[in-house]
Parts: sequence; C-alpha cells; structure tokens
Amino acid sequence: MKVIDHIKNAKSALFSIEILPPLKGKSIQSIFDGIDPLLEFNPSFIDVTYHREEYFYKKREGGFLEKVSIRKRPGTVGICAAIINKYKIDVVPHIICGGFTREETENALIDLHFLGIDNVLALRGDAIKSEGAFMPEPGGHHYAYDLVKQIVTMNKGHYLEEDLVDVAPTGFSIGVAGYPEKHFEAPNLTADLKNLKRKVDAGAEYIVTQMFFDNKKFIEFVNACREMDIHVPILPGLKILTTKKQSSILPKLFNIDIPQDFLEEIEKCQTDSEVREVGIEWCTRQSKELIKFGVPCLHFYTMGQSEAIRRVASKVF
Repeated sequence: MKVIDHIKNAKSALFSIEILPPLKGKSIQSIFDGIDPLLEFNPSFIDVTYHREEYFYKKREGGFLEKVSIRKRPGTVGICAAIINKYKIDVVPHIICGGFTREETENALIDLHFLGIDNVLALRGDAIKSEGAFMPEPGGHHYAYDLVKQIVTMNKGHYLEEDLVDVAPTGFSIGVAGYPEKHFEAPNLTADLKNLKRKVDAGAEYIVTQMFFDNKKFIEFVNACREMDIHVPILPGLKILTTKKQSSILPKLFNIDIPQDFLEEIEKCQTDSEVREVGIEWCTRQSKELIKFGVPCLHFYTMGQSEAIRRVASKVF
C-alpha cells in the first residue's frame, strides 16, 4: 500500500520507522533484530536509507594515486525486498541524486517497480566527505526537485528513451524531506520553504521532516508550510537522544537545536544510561504533544535504538 493511502485510511496517528543498511559485509540479521521489538506497534511502513559512494585515494607504483569508490552501506533494494518477504510490511526506499545518472536512477526505479514497491523518498543526498559541496554525477540530478519530476514522468509512462512503445507506467507515491529548522544550505527559512513547495508542486505527496527536539519549531514549520500553500501531510521525524555526546554531535551534523531545558537535564546526568532515560522521557512528551497537535504519523529514526523506541511507543500508542 502507498504511504499516502496509509495516511488517508488511518483513524489515528500511525507509527513508522527508518533503518540504516548494515555496513558492508555485515549480516541482515541486525536489521531483523532491530525491527522485531517494534512489530507490536504495527509499523505502517519502514524507510530504508541509501548511502552513496565515498572515495579514497590508493597509492600506486610510481607515486600515482588512484581514485577508488567504495560504498560502506550497500543493500537498500535487497533489504526492502527482504522486509517485504519476511514481514509483509510496506517499505520506502530512499532514492538520492548523488552518485546516480538519470539512466541509473531510471533503472533503480524499474527494479523497485518489478519488486512491487510503490513508495520512494526522493532526496538530493549529502556531499561526500572528499568534496566541500554537493556535486551531482555527470548526467545526474542536482536537486531533489528534478528527481521528483523524473519519478512523476515515469508514473505517467514516459521513460528516457522516447521511442519505447507499450511502456508500463510506474505508480510510486513520492515523499520528500522537510527541515523545521531549515536546510543548512538554504539562506533562510522562506527560501527553504519555496524549494519545498517546488517539490510538492512537482508531485511529492507527503513530507518527512529532519529530526528535531523542539515541538514548537515543528508546529511553526507546519503553519509556515500551510501559509506557503503546501497542504500535503507532514510527518515529524523523531530521534531519541541516548548519550551525552549526541547533544553536541547532532546539532553539528543535522543543523538542529537542543532546547535549553532539555540540555540542562542532560548536563545533570552522570552516565549515558541516565541520559538515555532523560531522552526517552523527552521523546515520549514530544510524541504525545505531536499526536495532540494532529500529526498523521510519528516517524522514528531508529539508529540502533529499537529498545528505546519500544519504550516510547508503549507509552504513546
């Protein structure tokens, strides 16, 4: 079932999760072990992230350097197929611009279509570490907006090879990312919202937000979207803070703020186990407030924290 249909048919807030593929060479059992404790809450869908290639330079004879591409977390499509086979739960693979040509994007979407997967989250993706700014693949998309347009075009039965006949249209429900505290590259929130509206006007059917810890900022973001004439469902992305180190790392990585009262509670903790309890309680309050506000779904970023999410969900759903 499409995500948008799950939302339309829901009588109360849905529960969904997002998982990371394991590192190359690791077993998929870690994925199953992360999902199993959360099955009692009937996740409507499971997002599977996609991680683009990274580069390193290998020294060759004569002092020459060879640029080598590696992908640390492969397997998004395979994991999606495995989840459907094992759990019969809908999946949402992430499709990114970075590292893909338009043709490679089309081929990936064809594979997903053949597997019966009818949901995708369209993202630009981050710059790789060896590059100071995002660089599209030659022949690839620079913006998520262009990626959305390509998916919509395939949904209409139009492929890159214009002379194809009797083509089968795809039927993807398209989600995109939103940033309550603005994308770090956007000059201001209004500019970021205009870009988001372009993606929605191009065919995106729902928005999943970056993680946040301040519900006020999420509510302000939703209201700003509505004023911008963006009326698709907006799903809040939630992360449970579990270590003191995360309180300094997450703001840098994701351009988010930690509310002062939350930070003060964290700083009182002597151990990470105490931080974990504070984080669970904070996320529980967040979740209850967001459901009261009327969100269609609570979307949890698992990041290996299934037990913490299980404890929050048991108090909320």
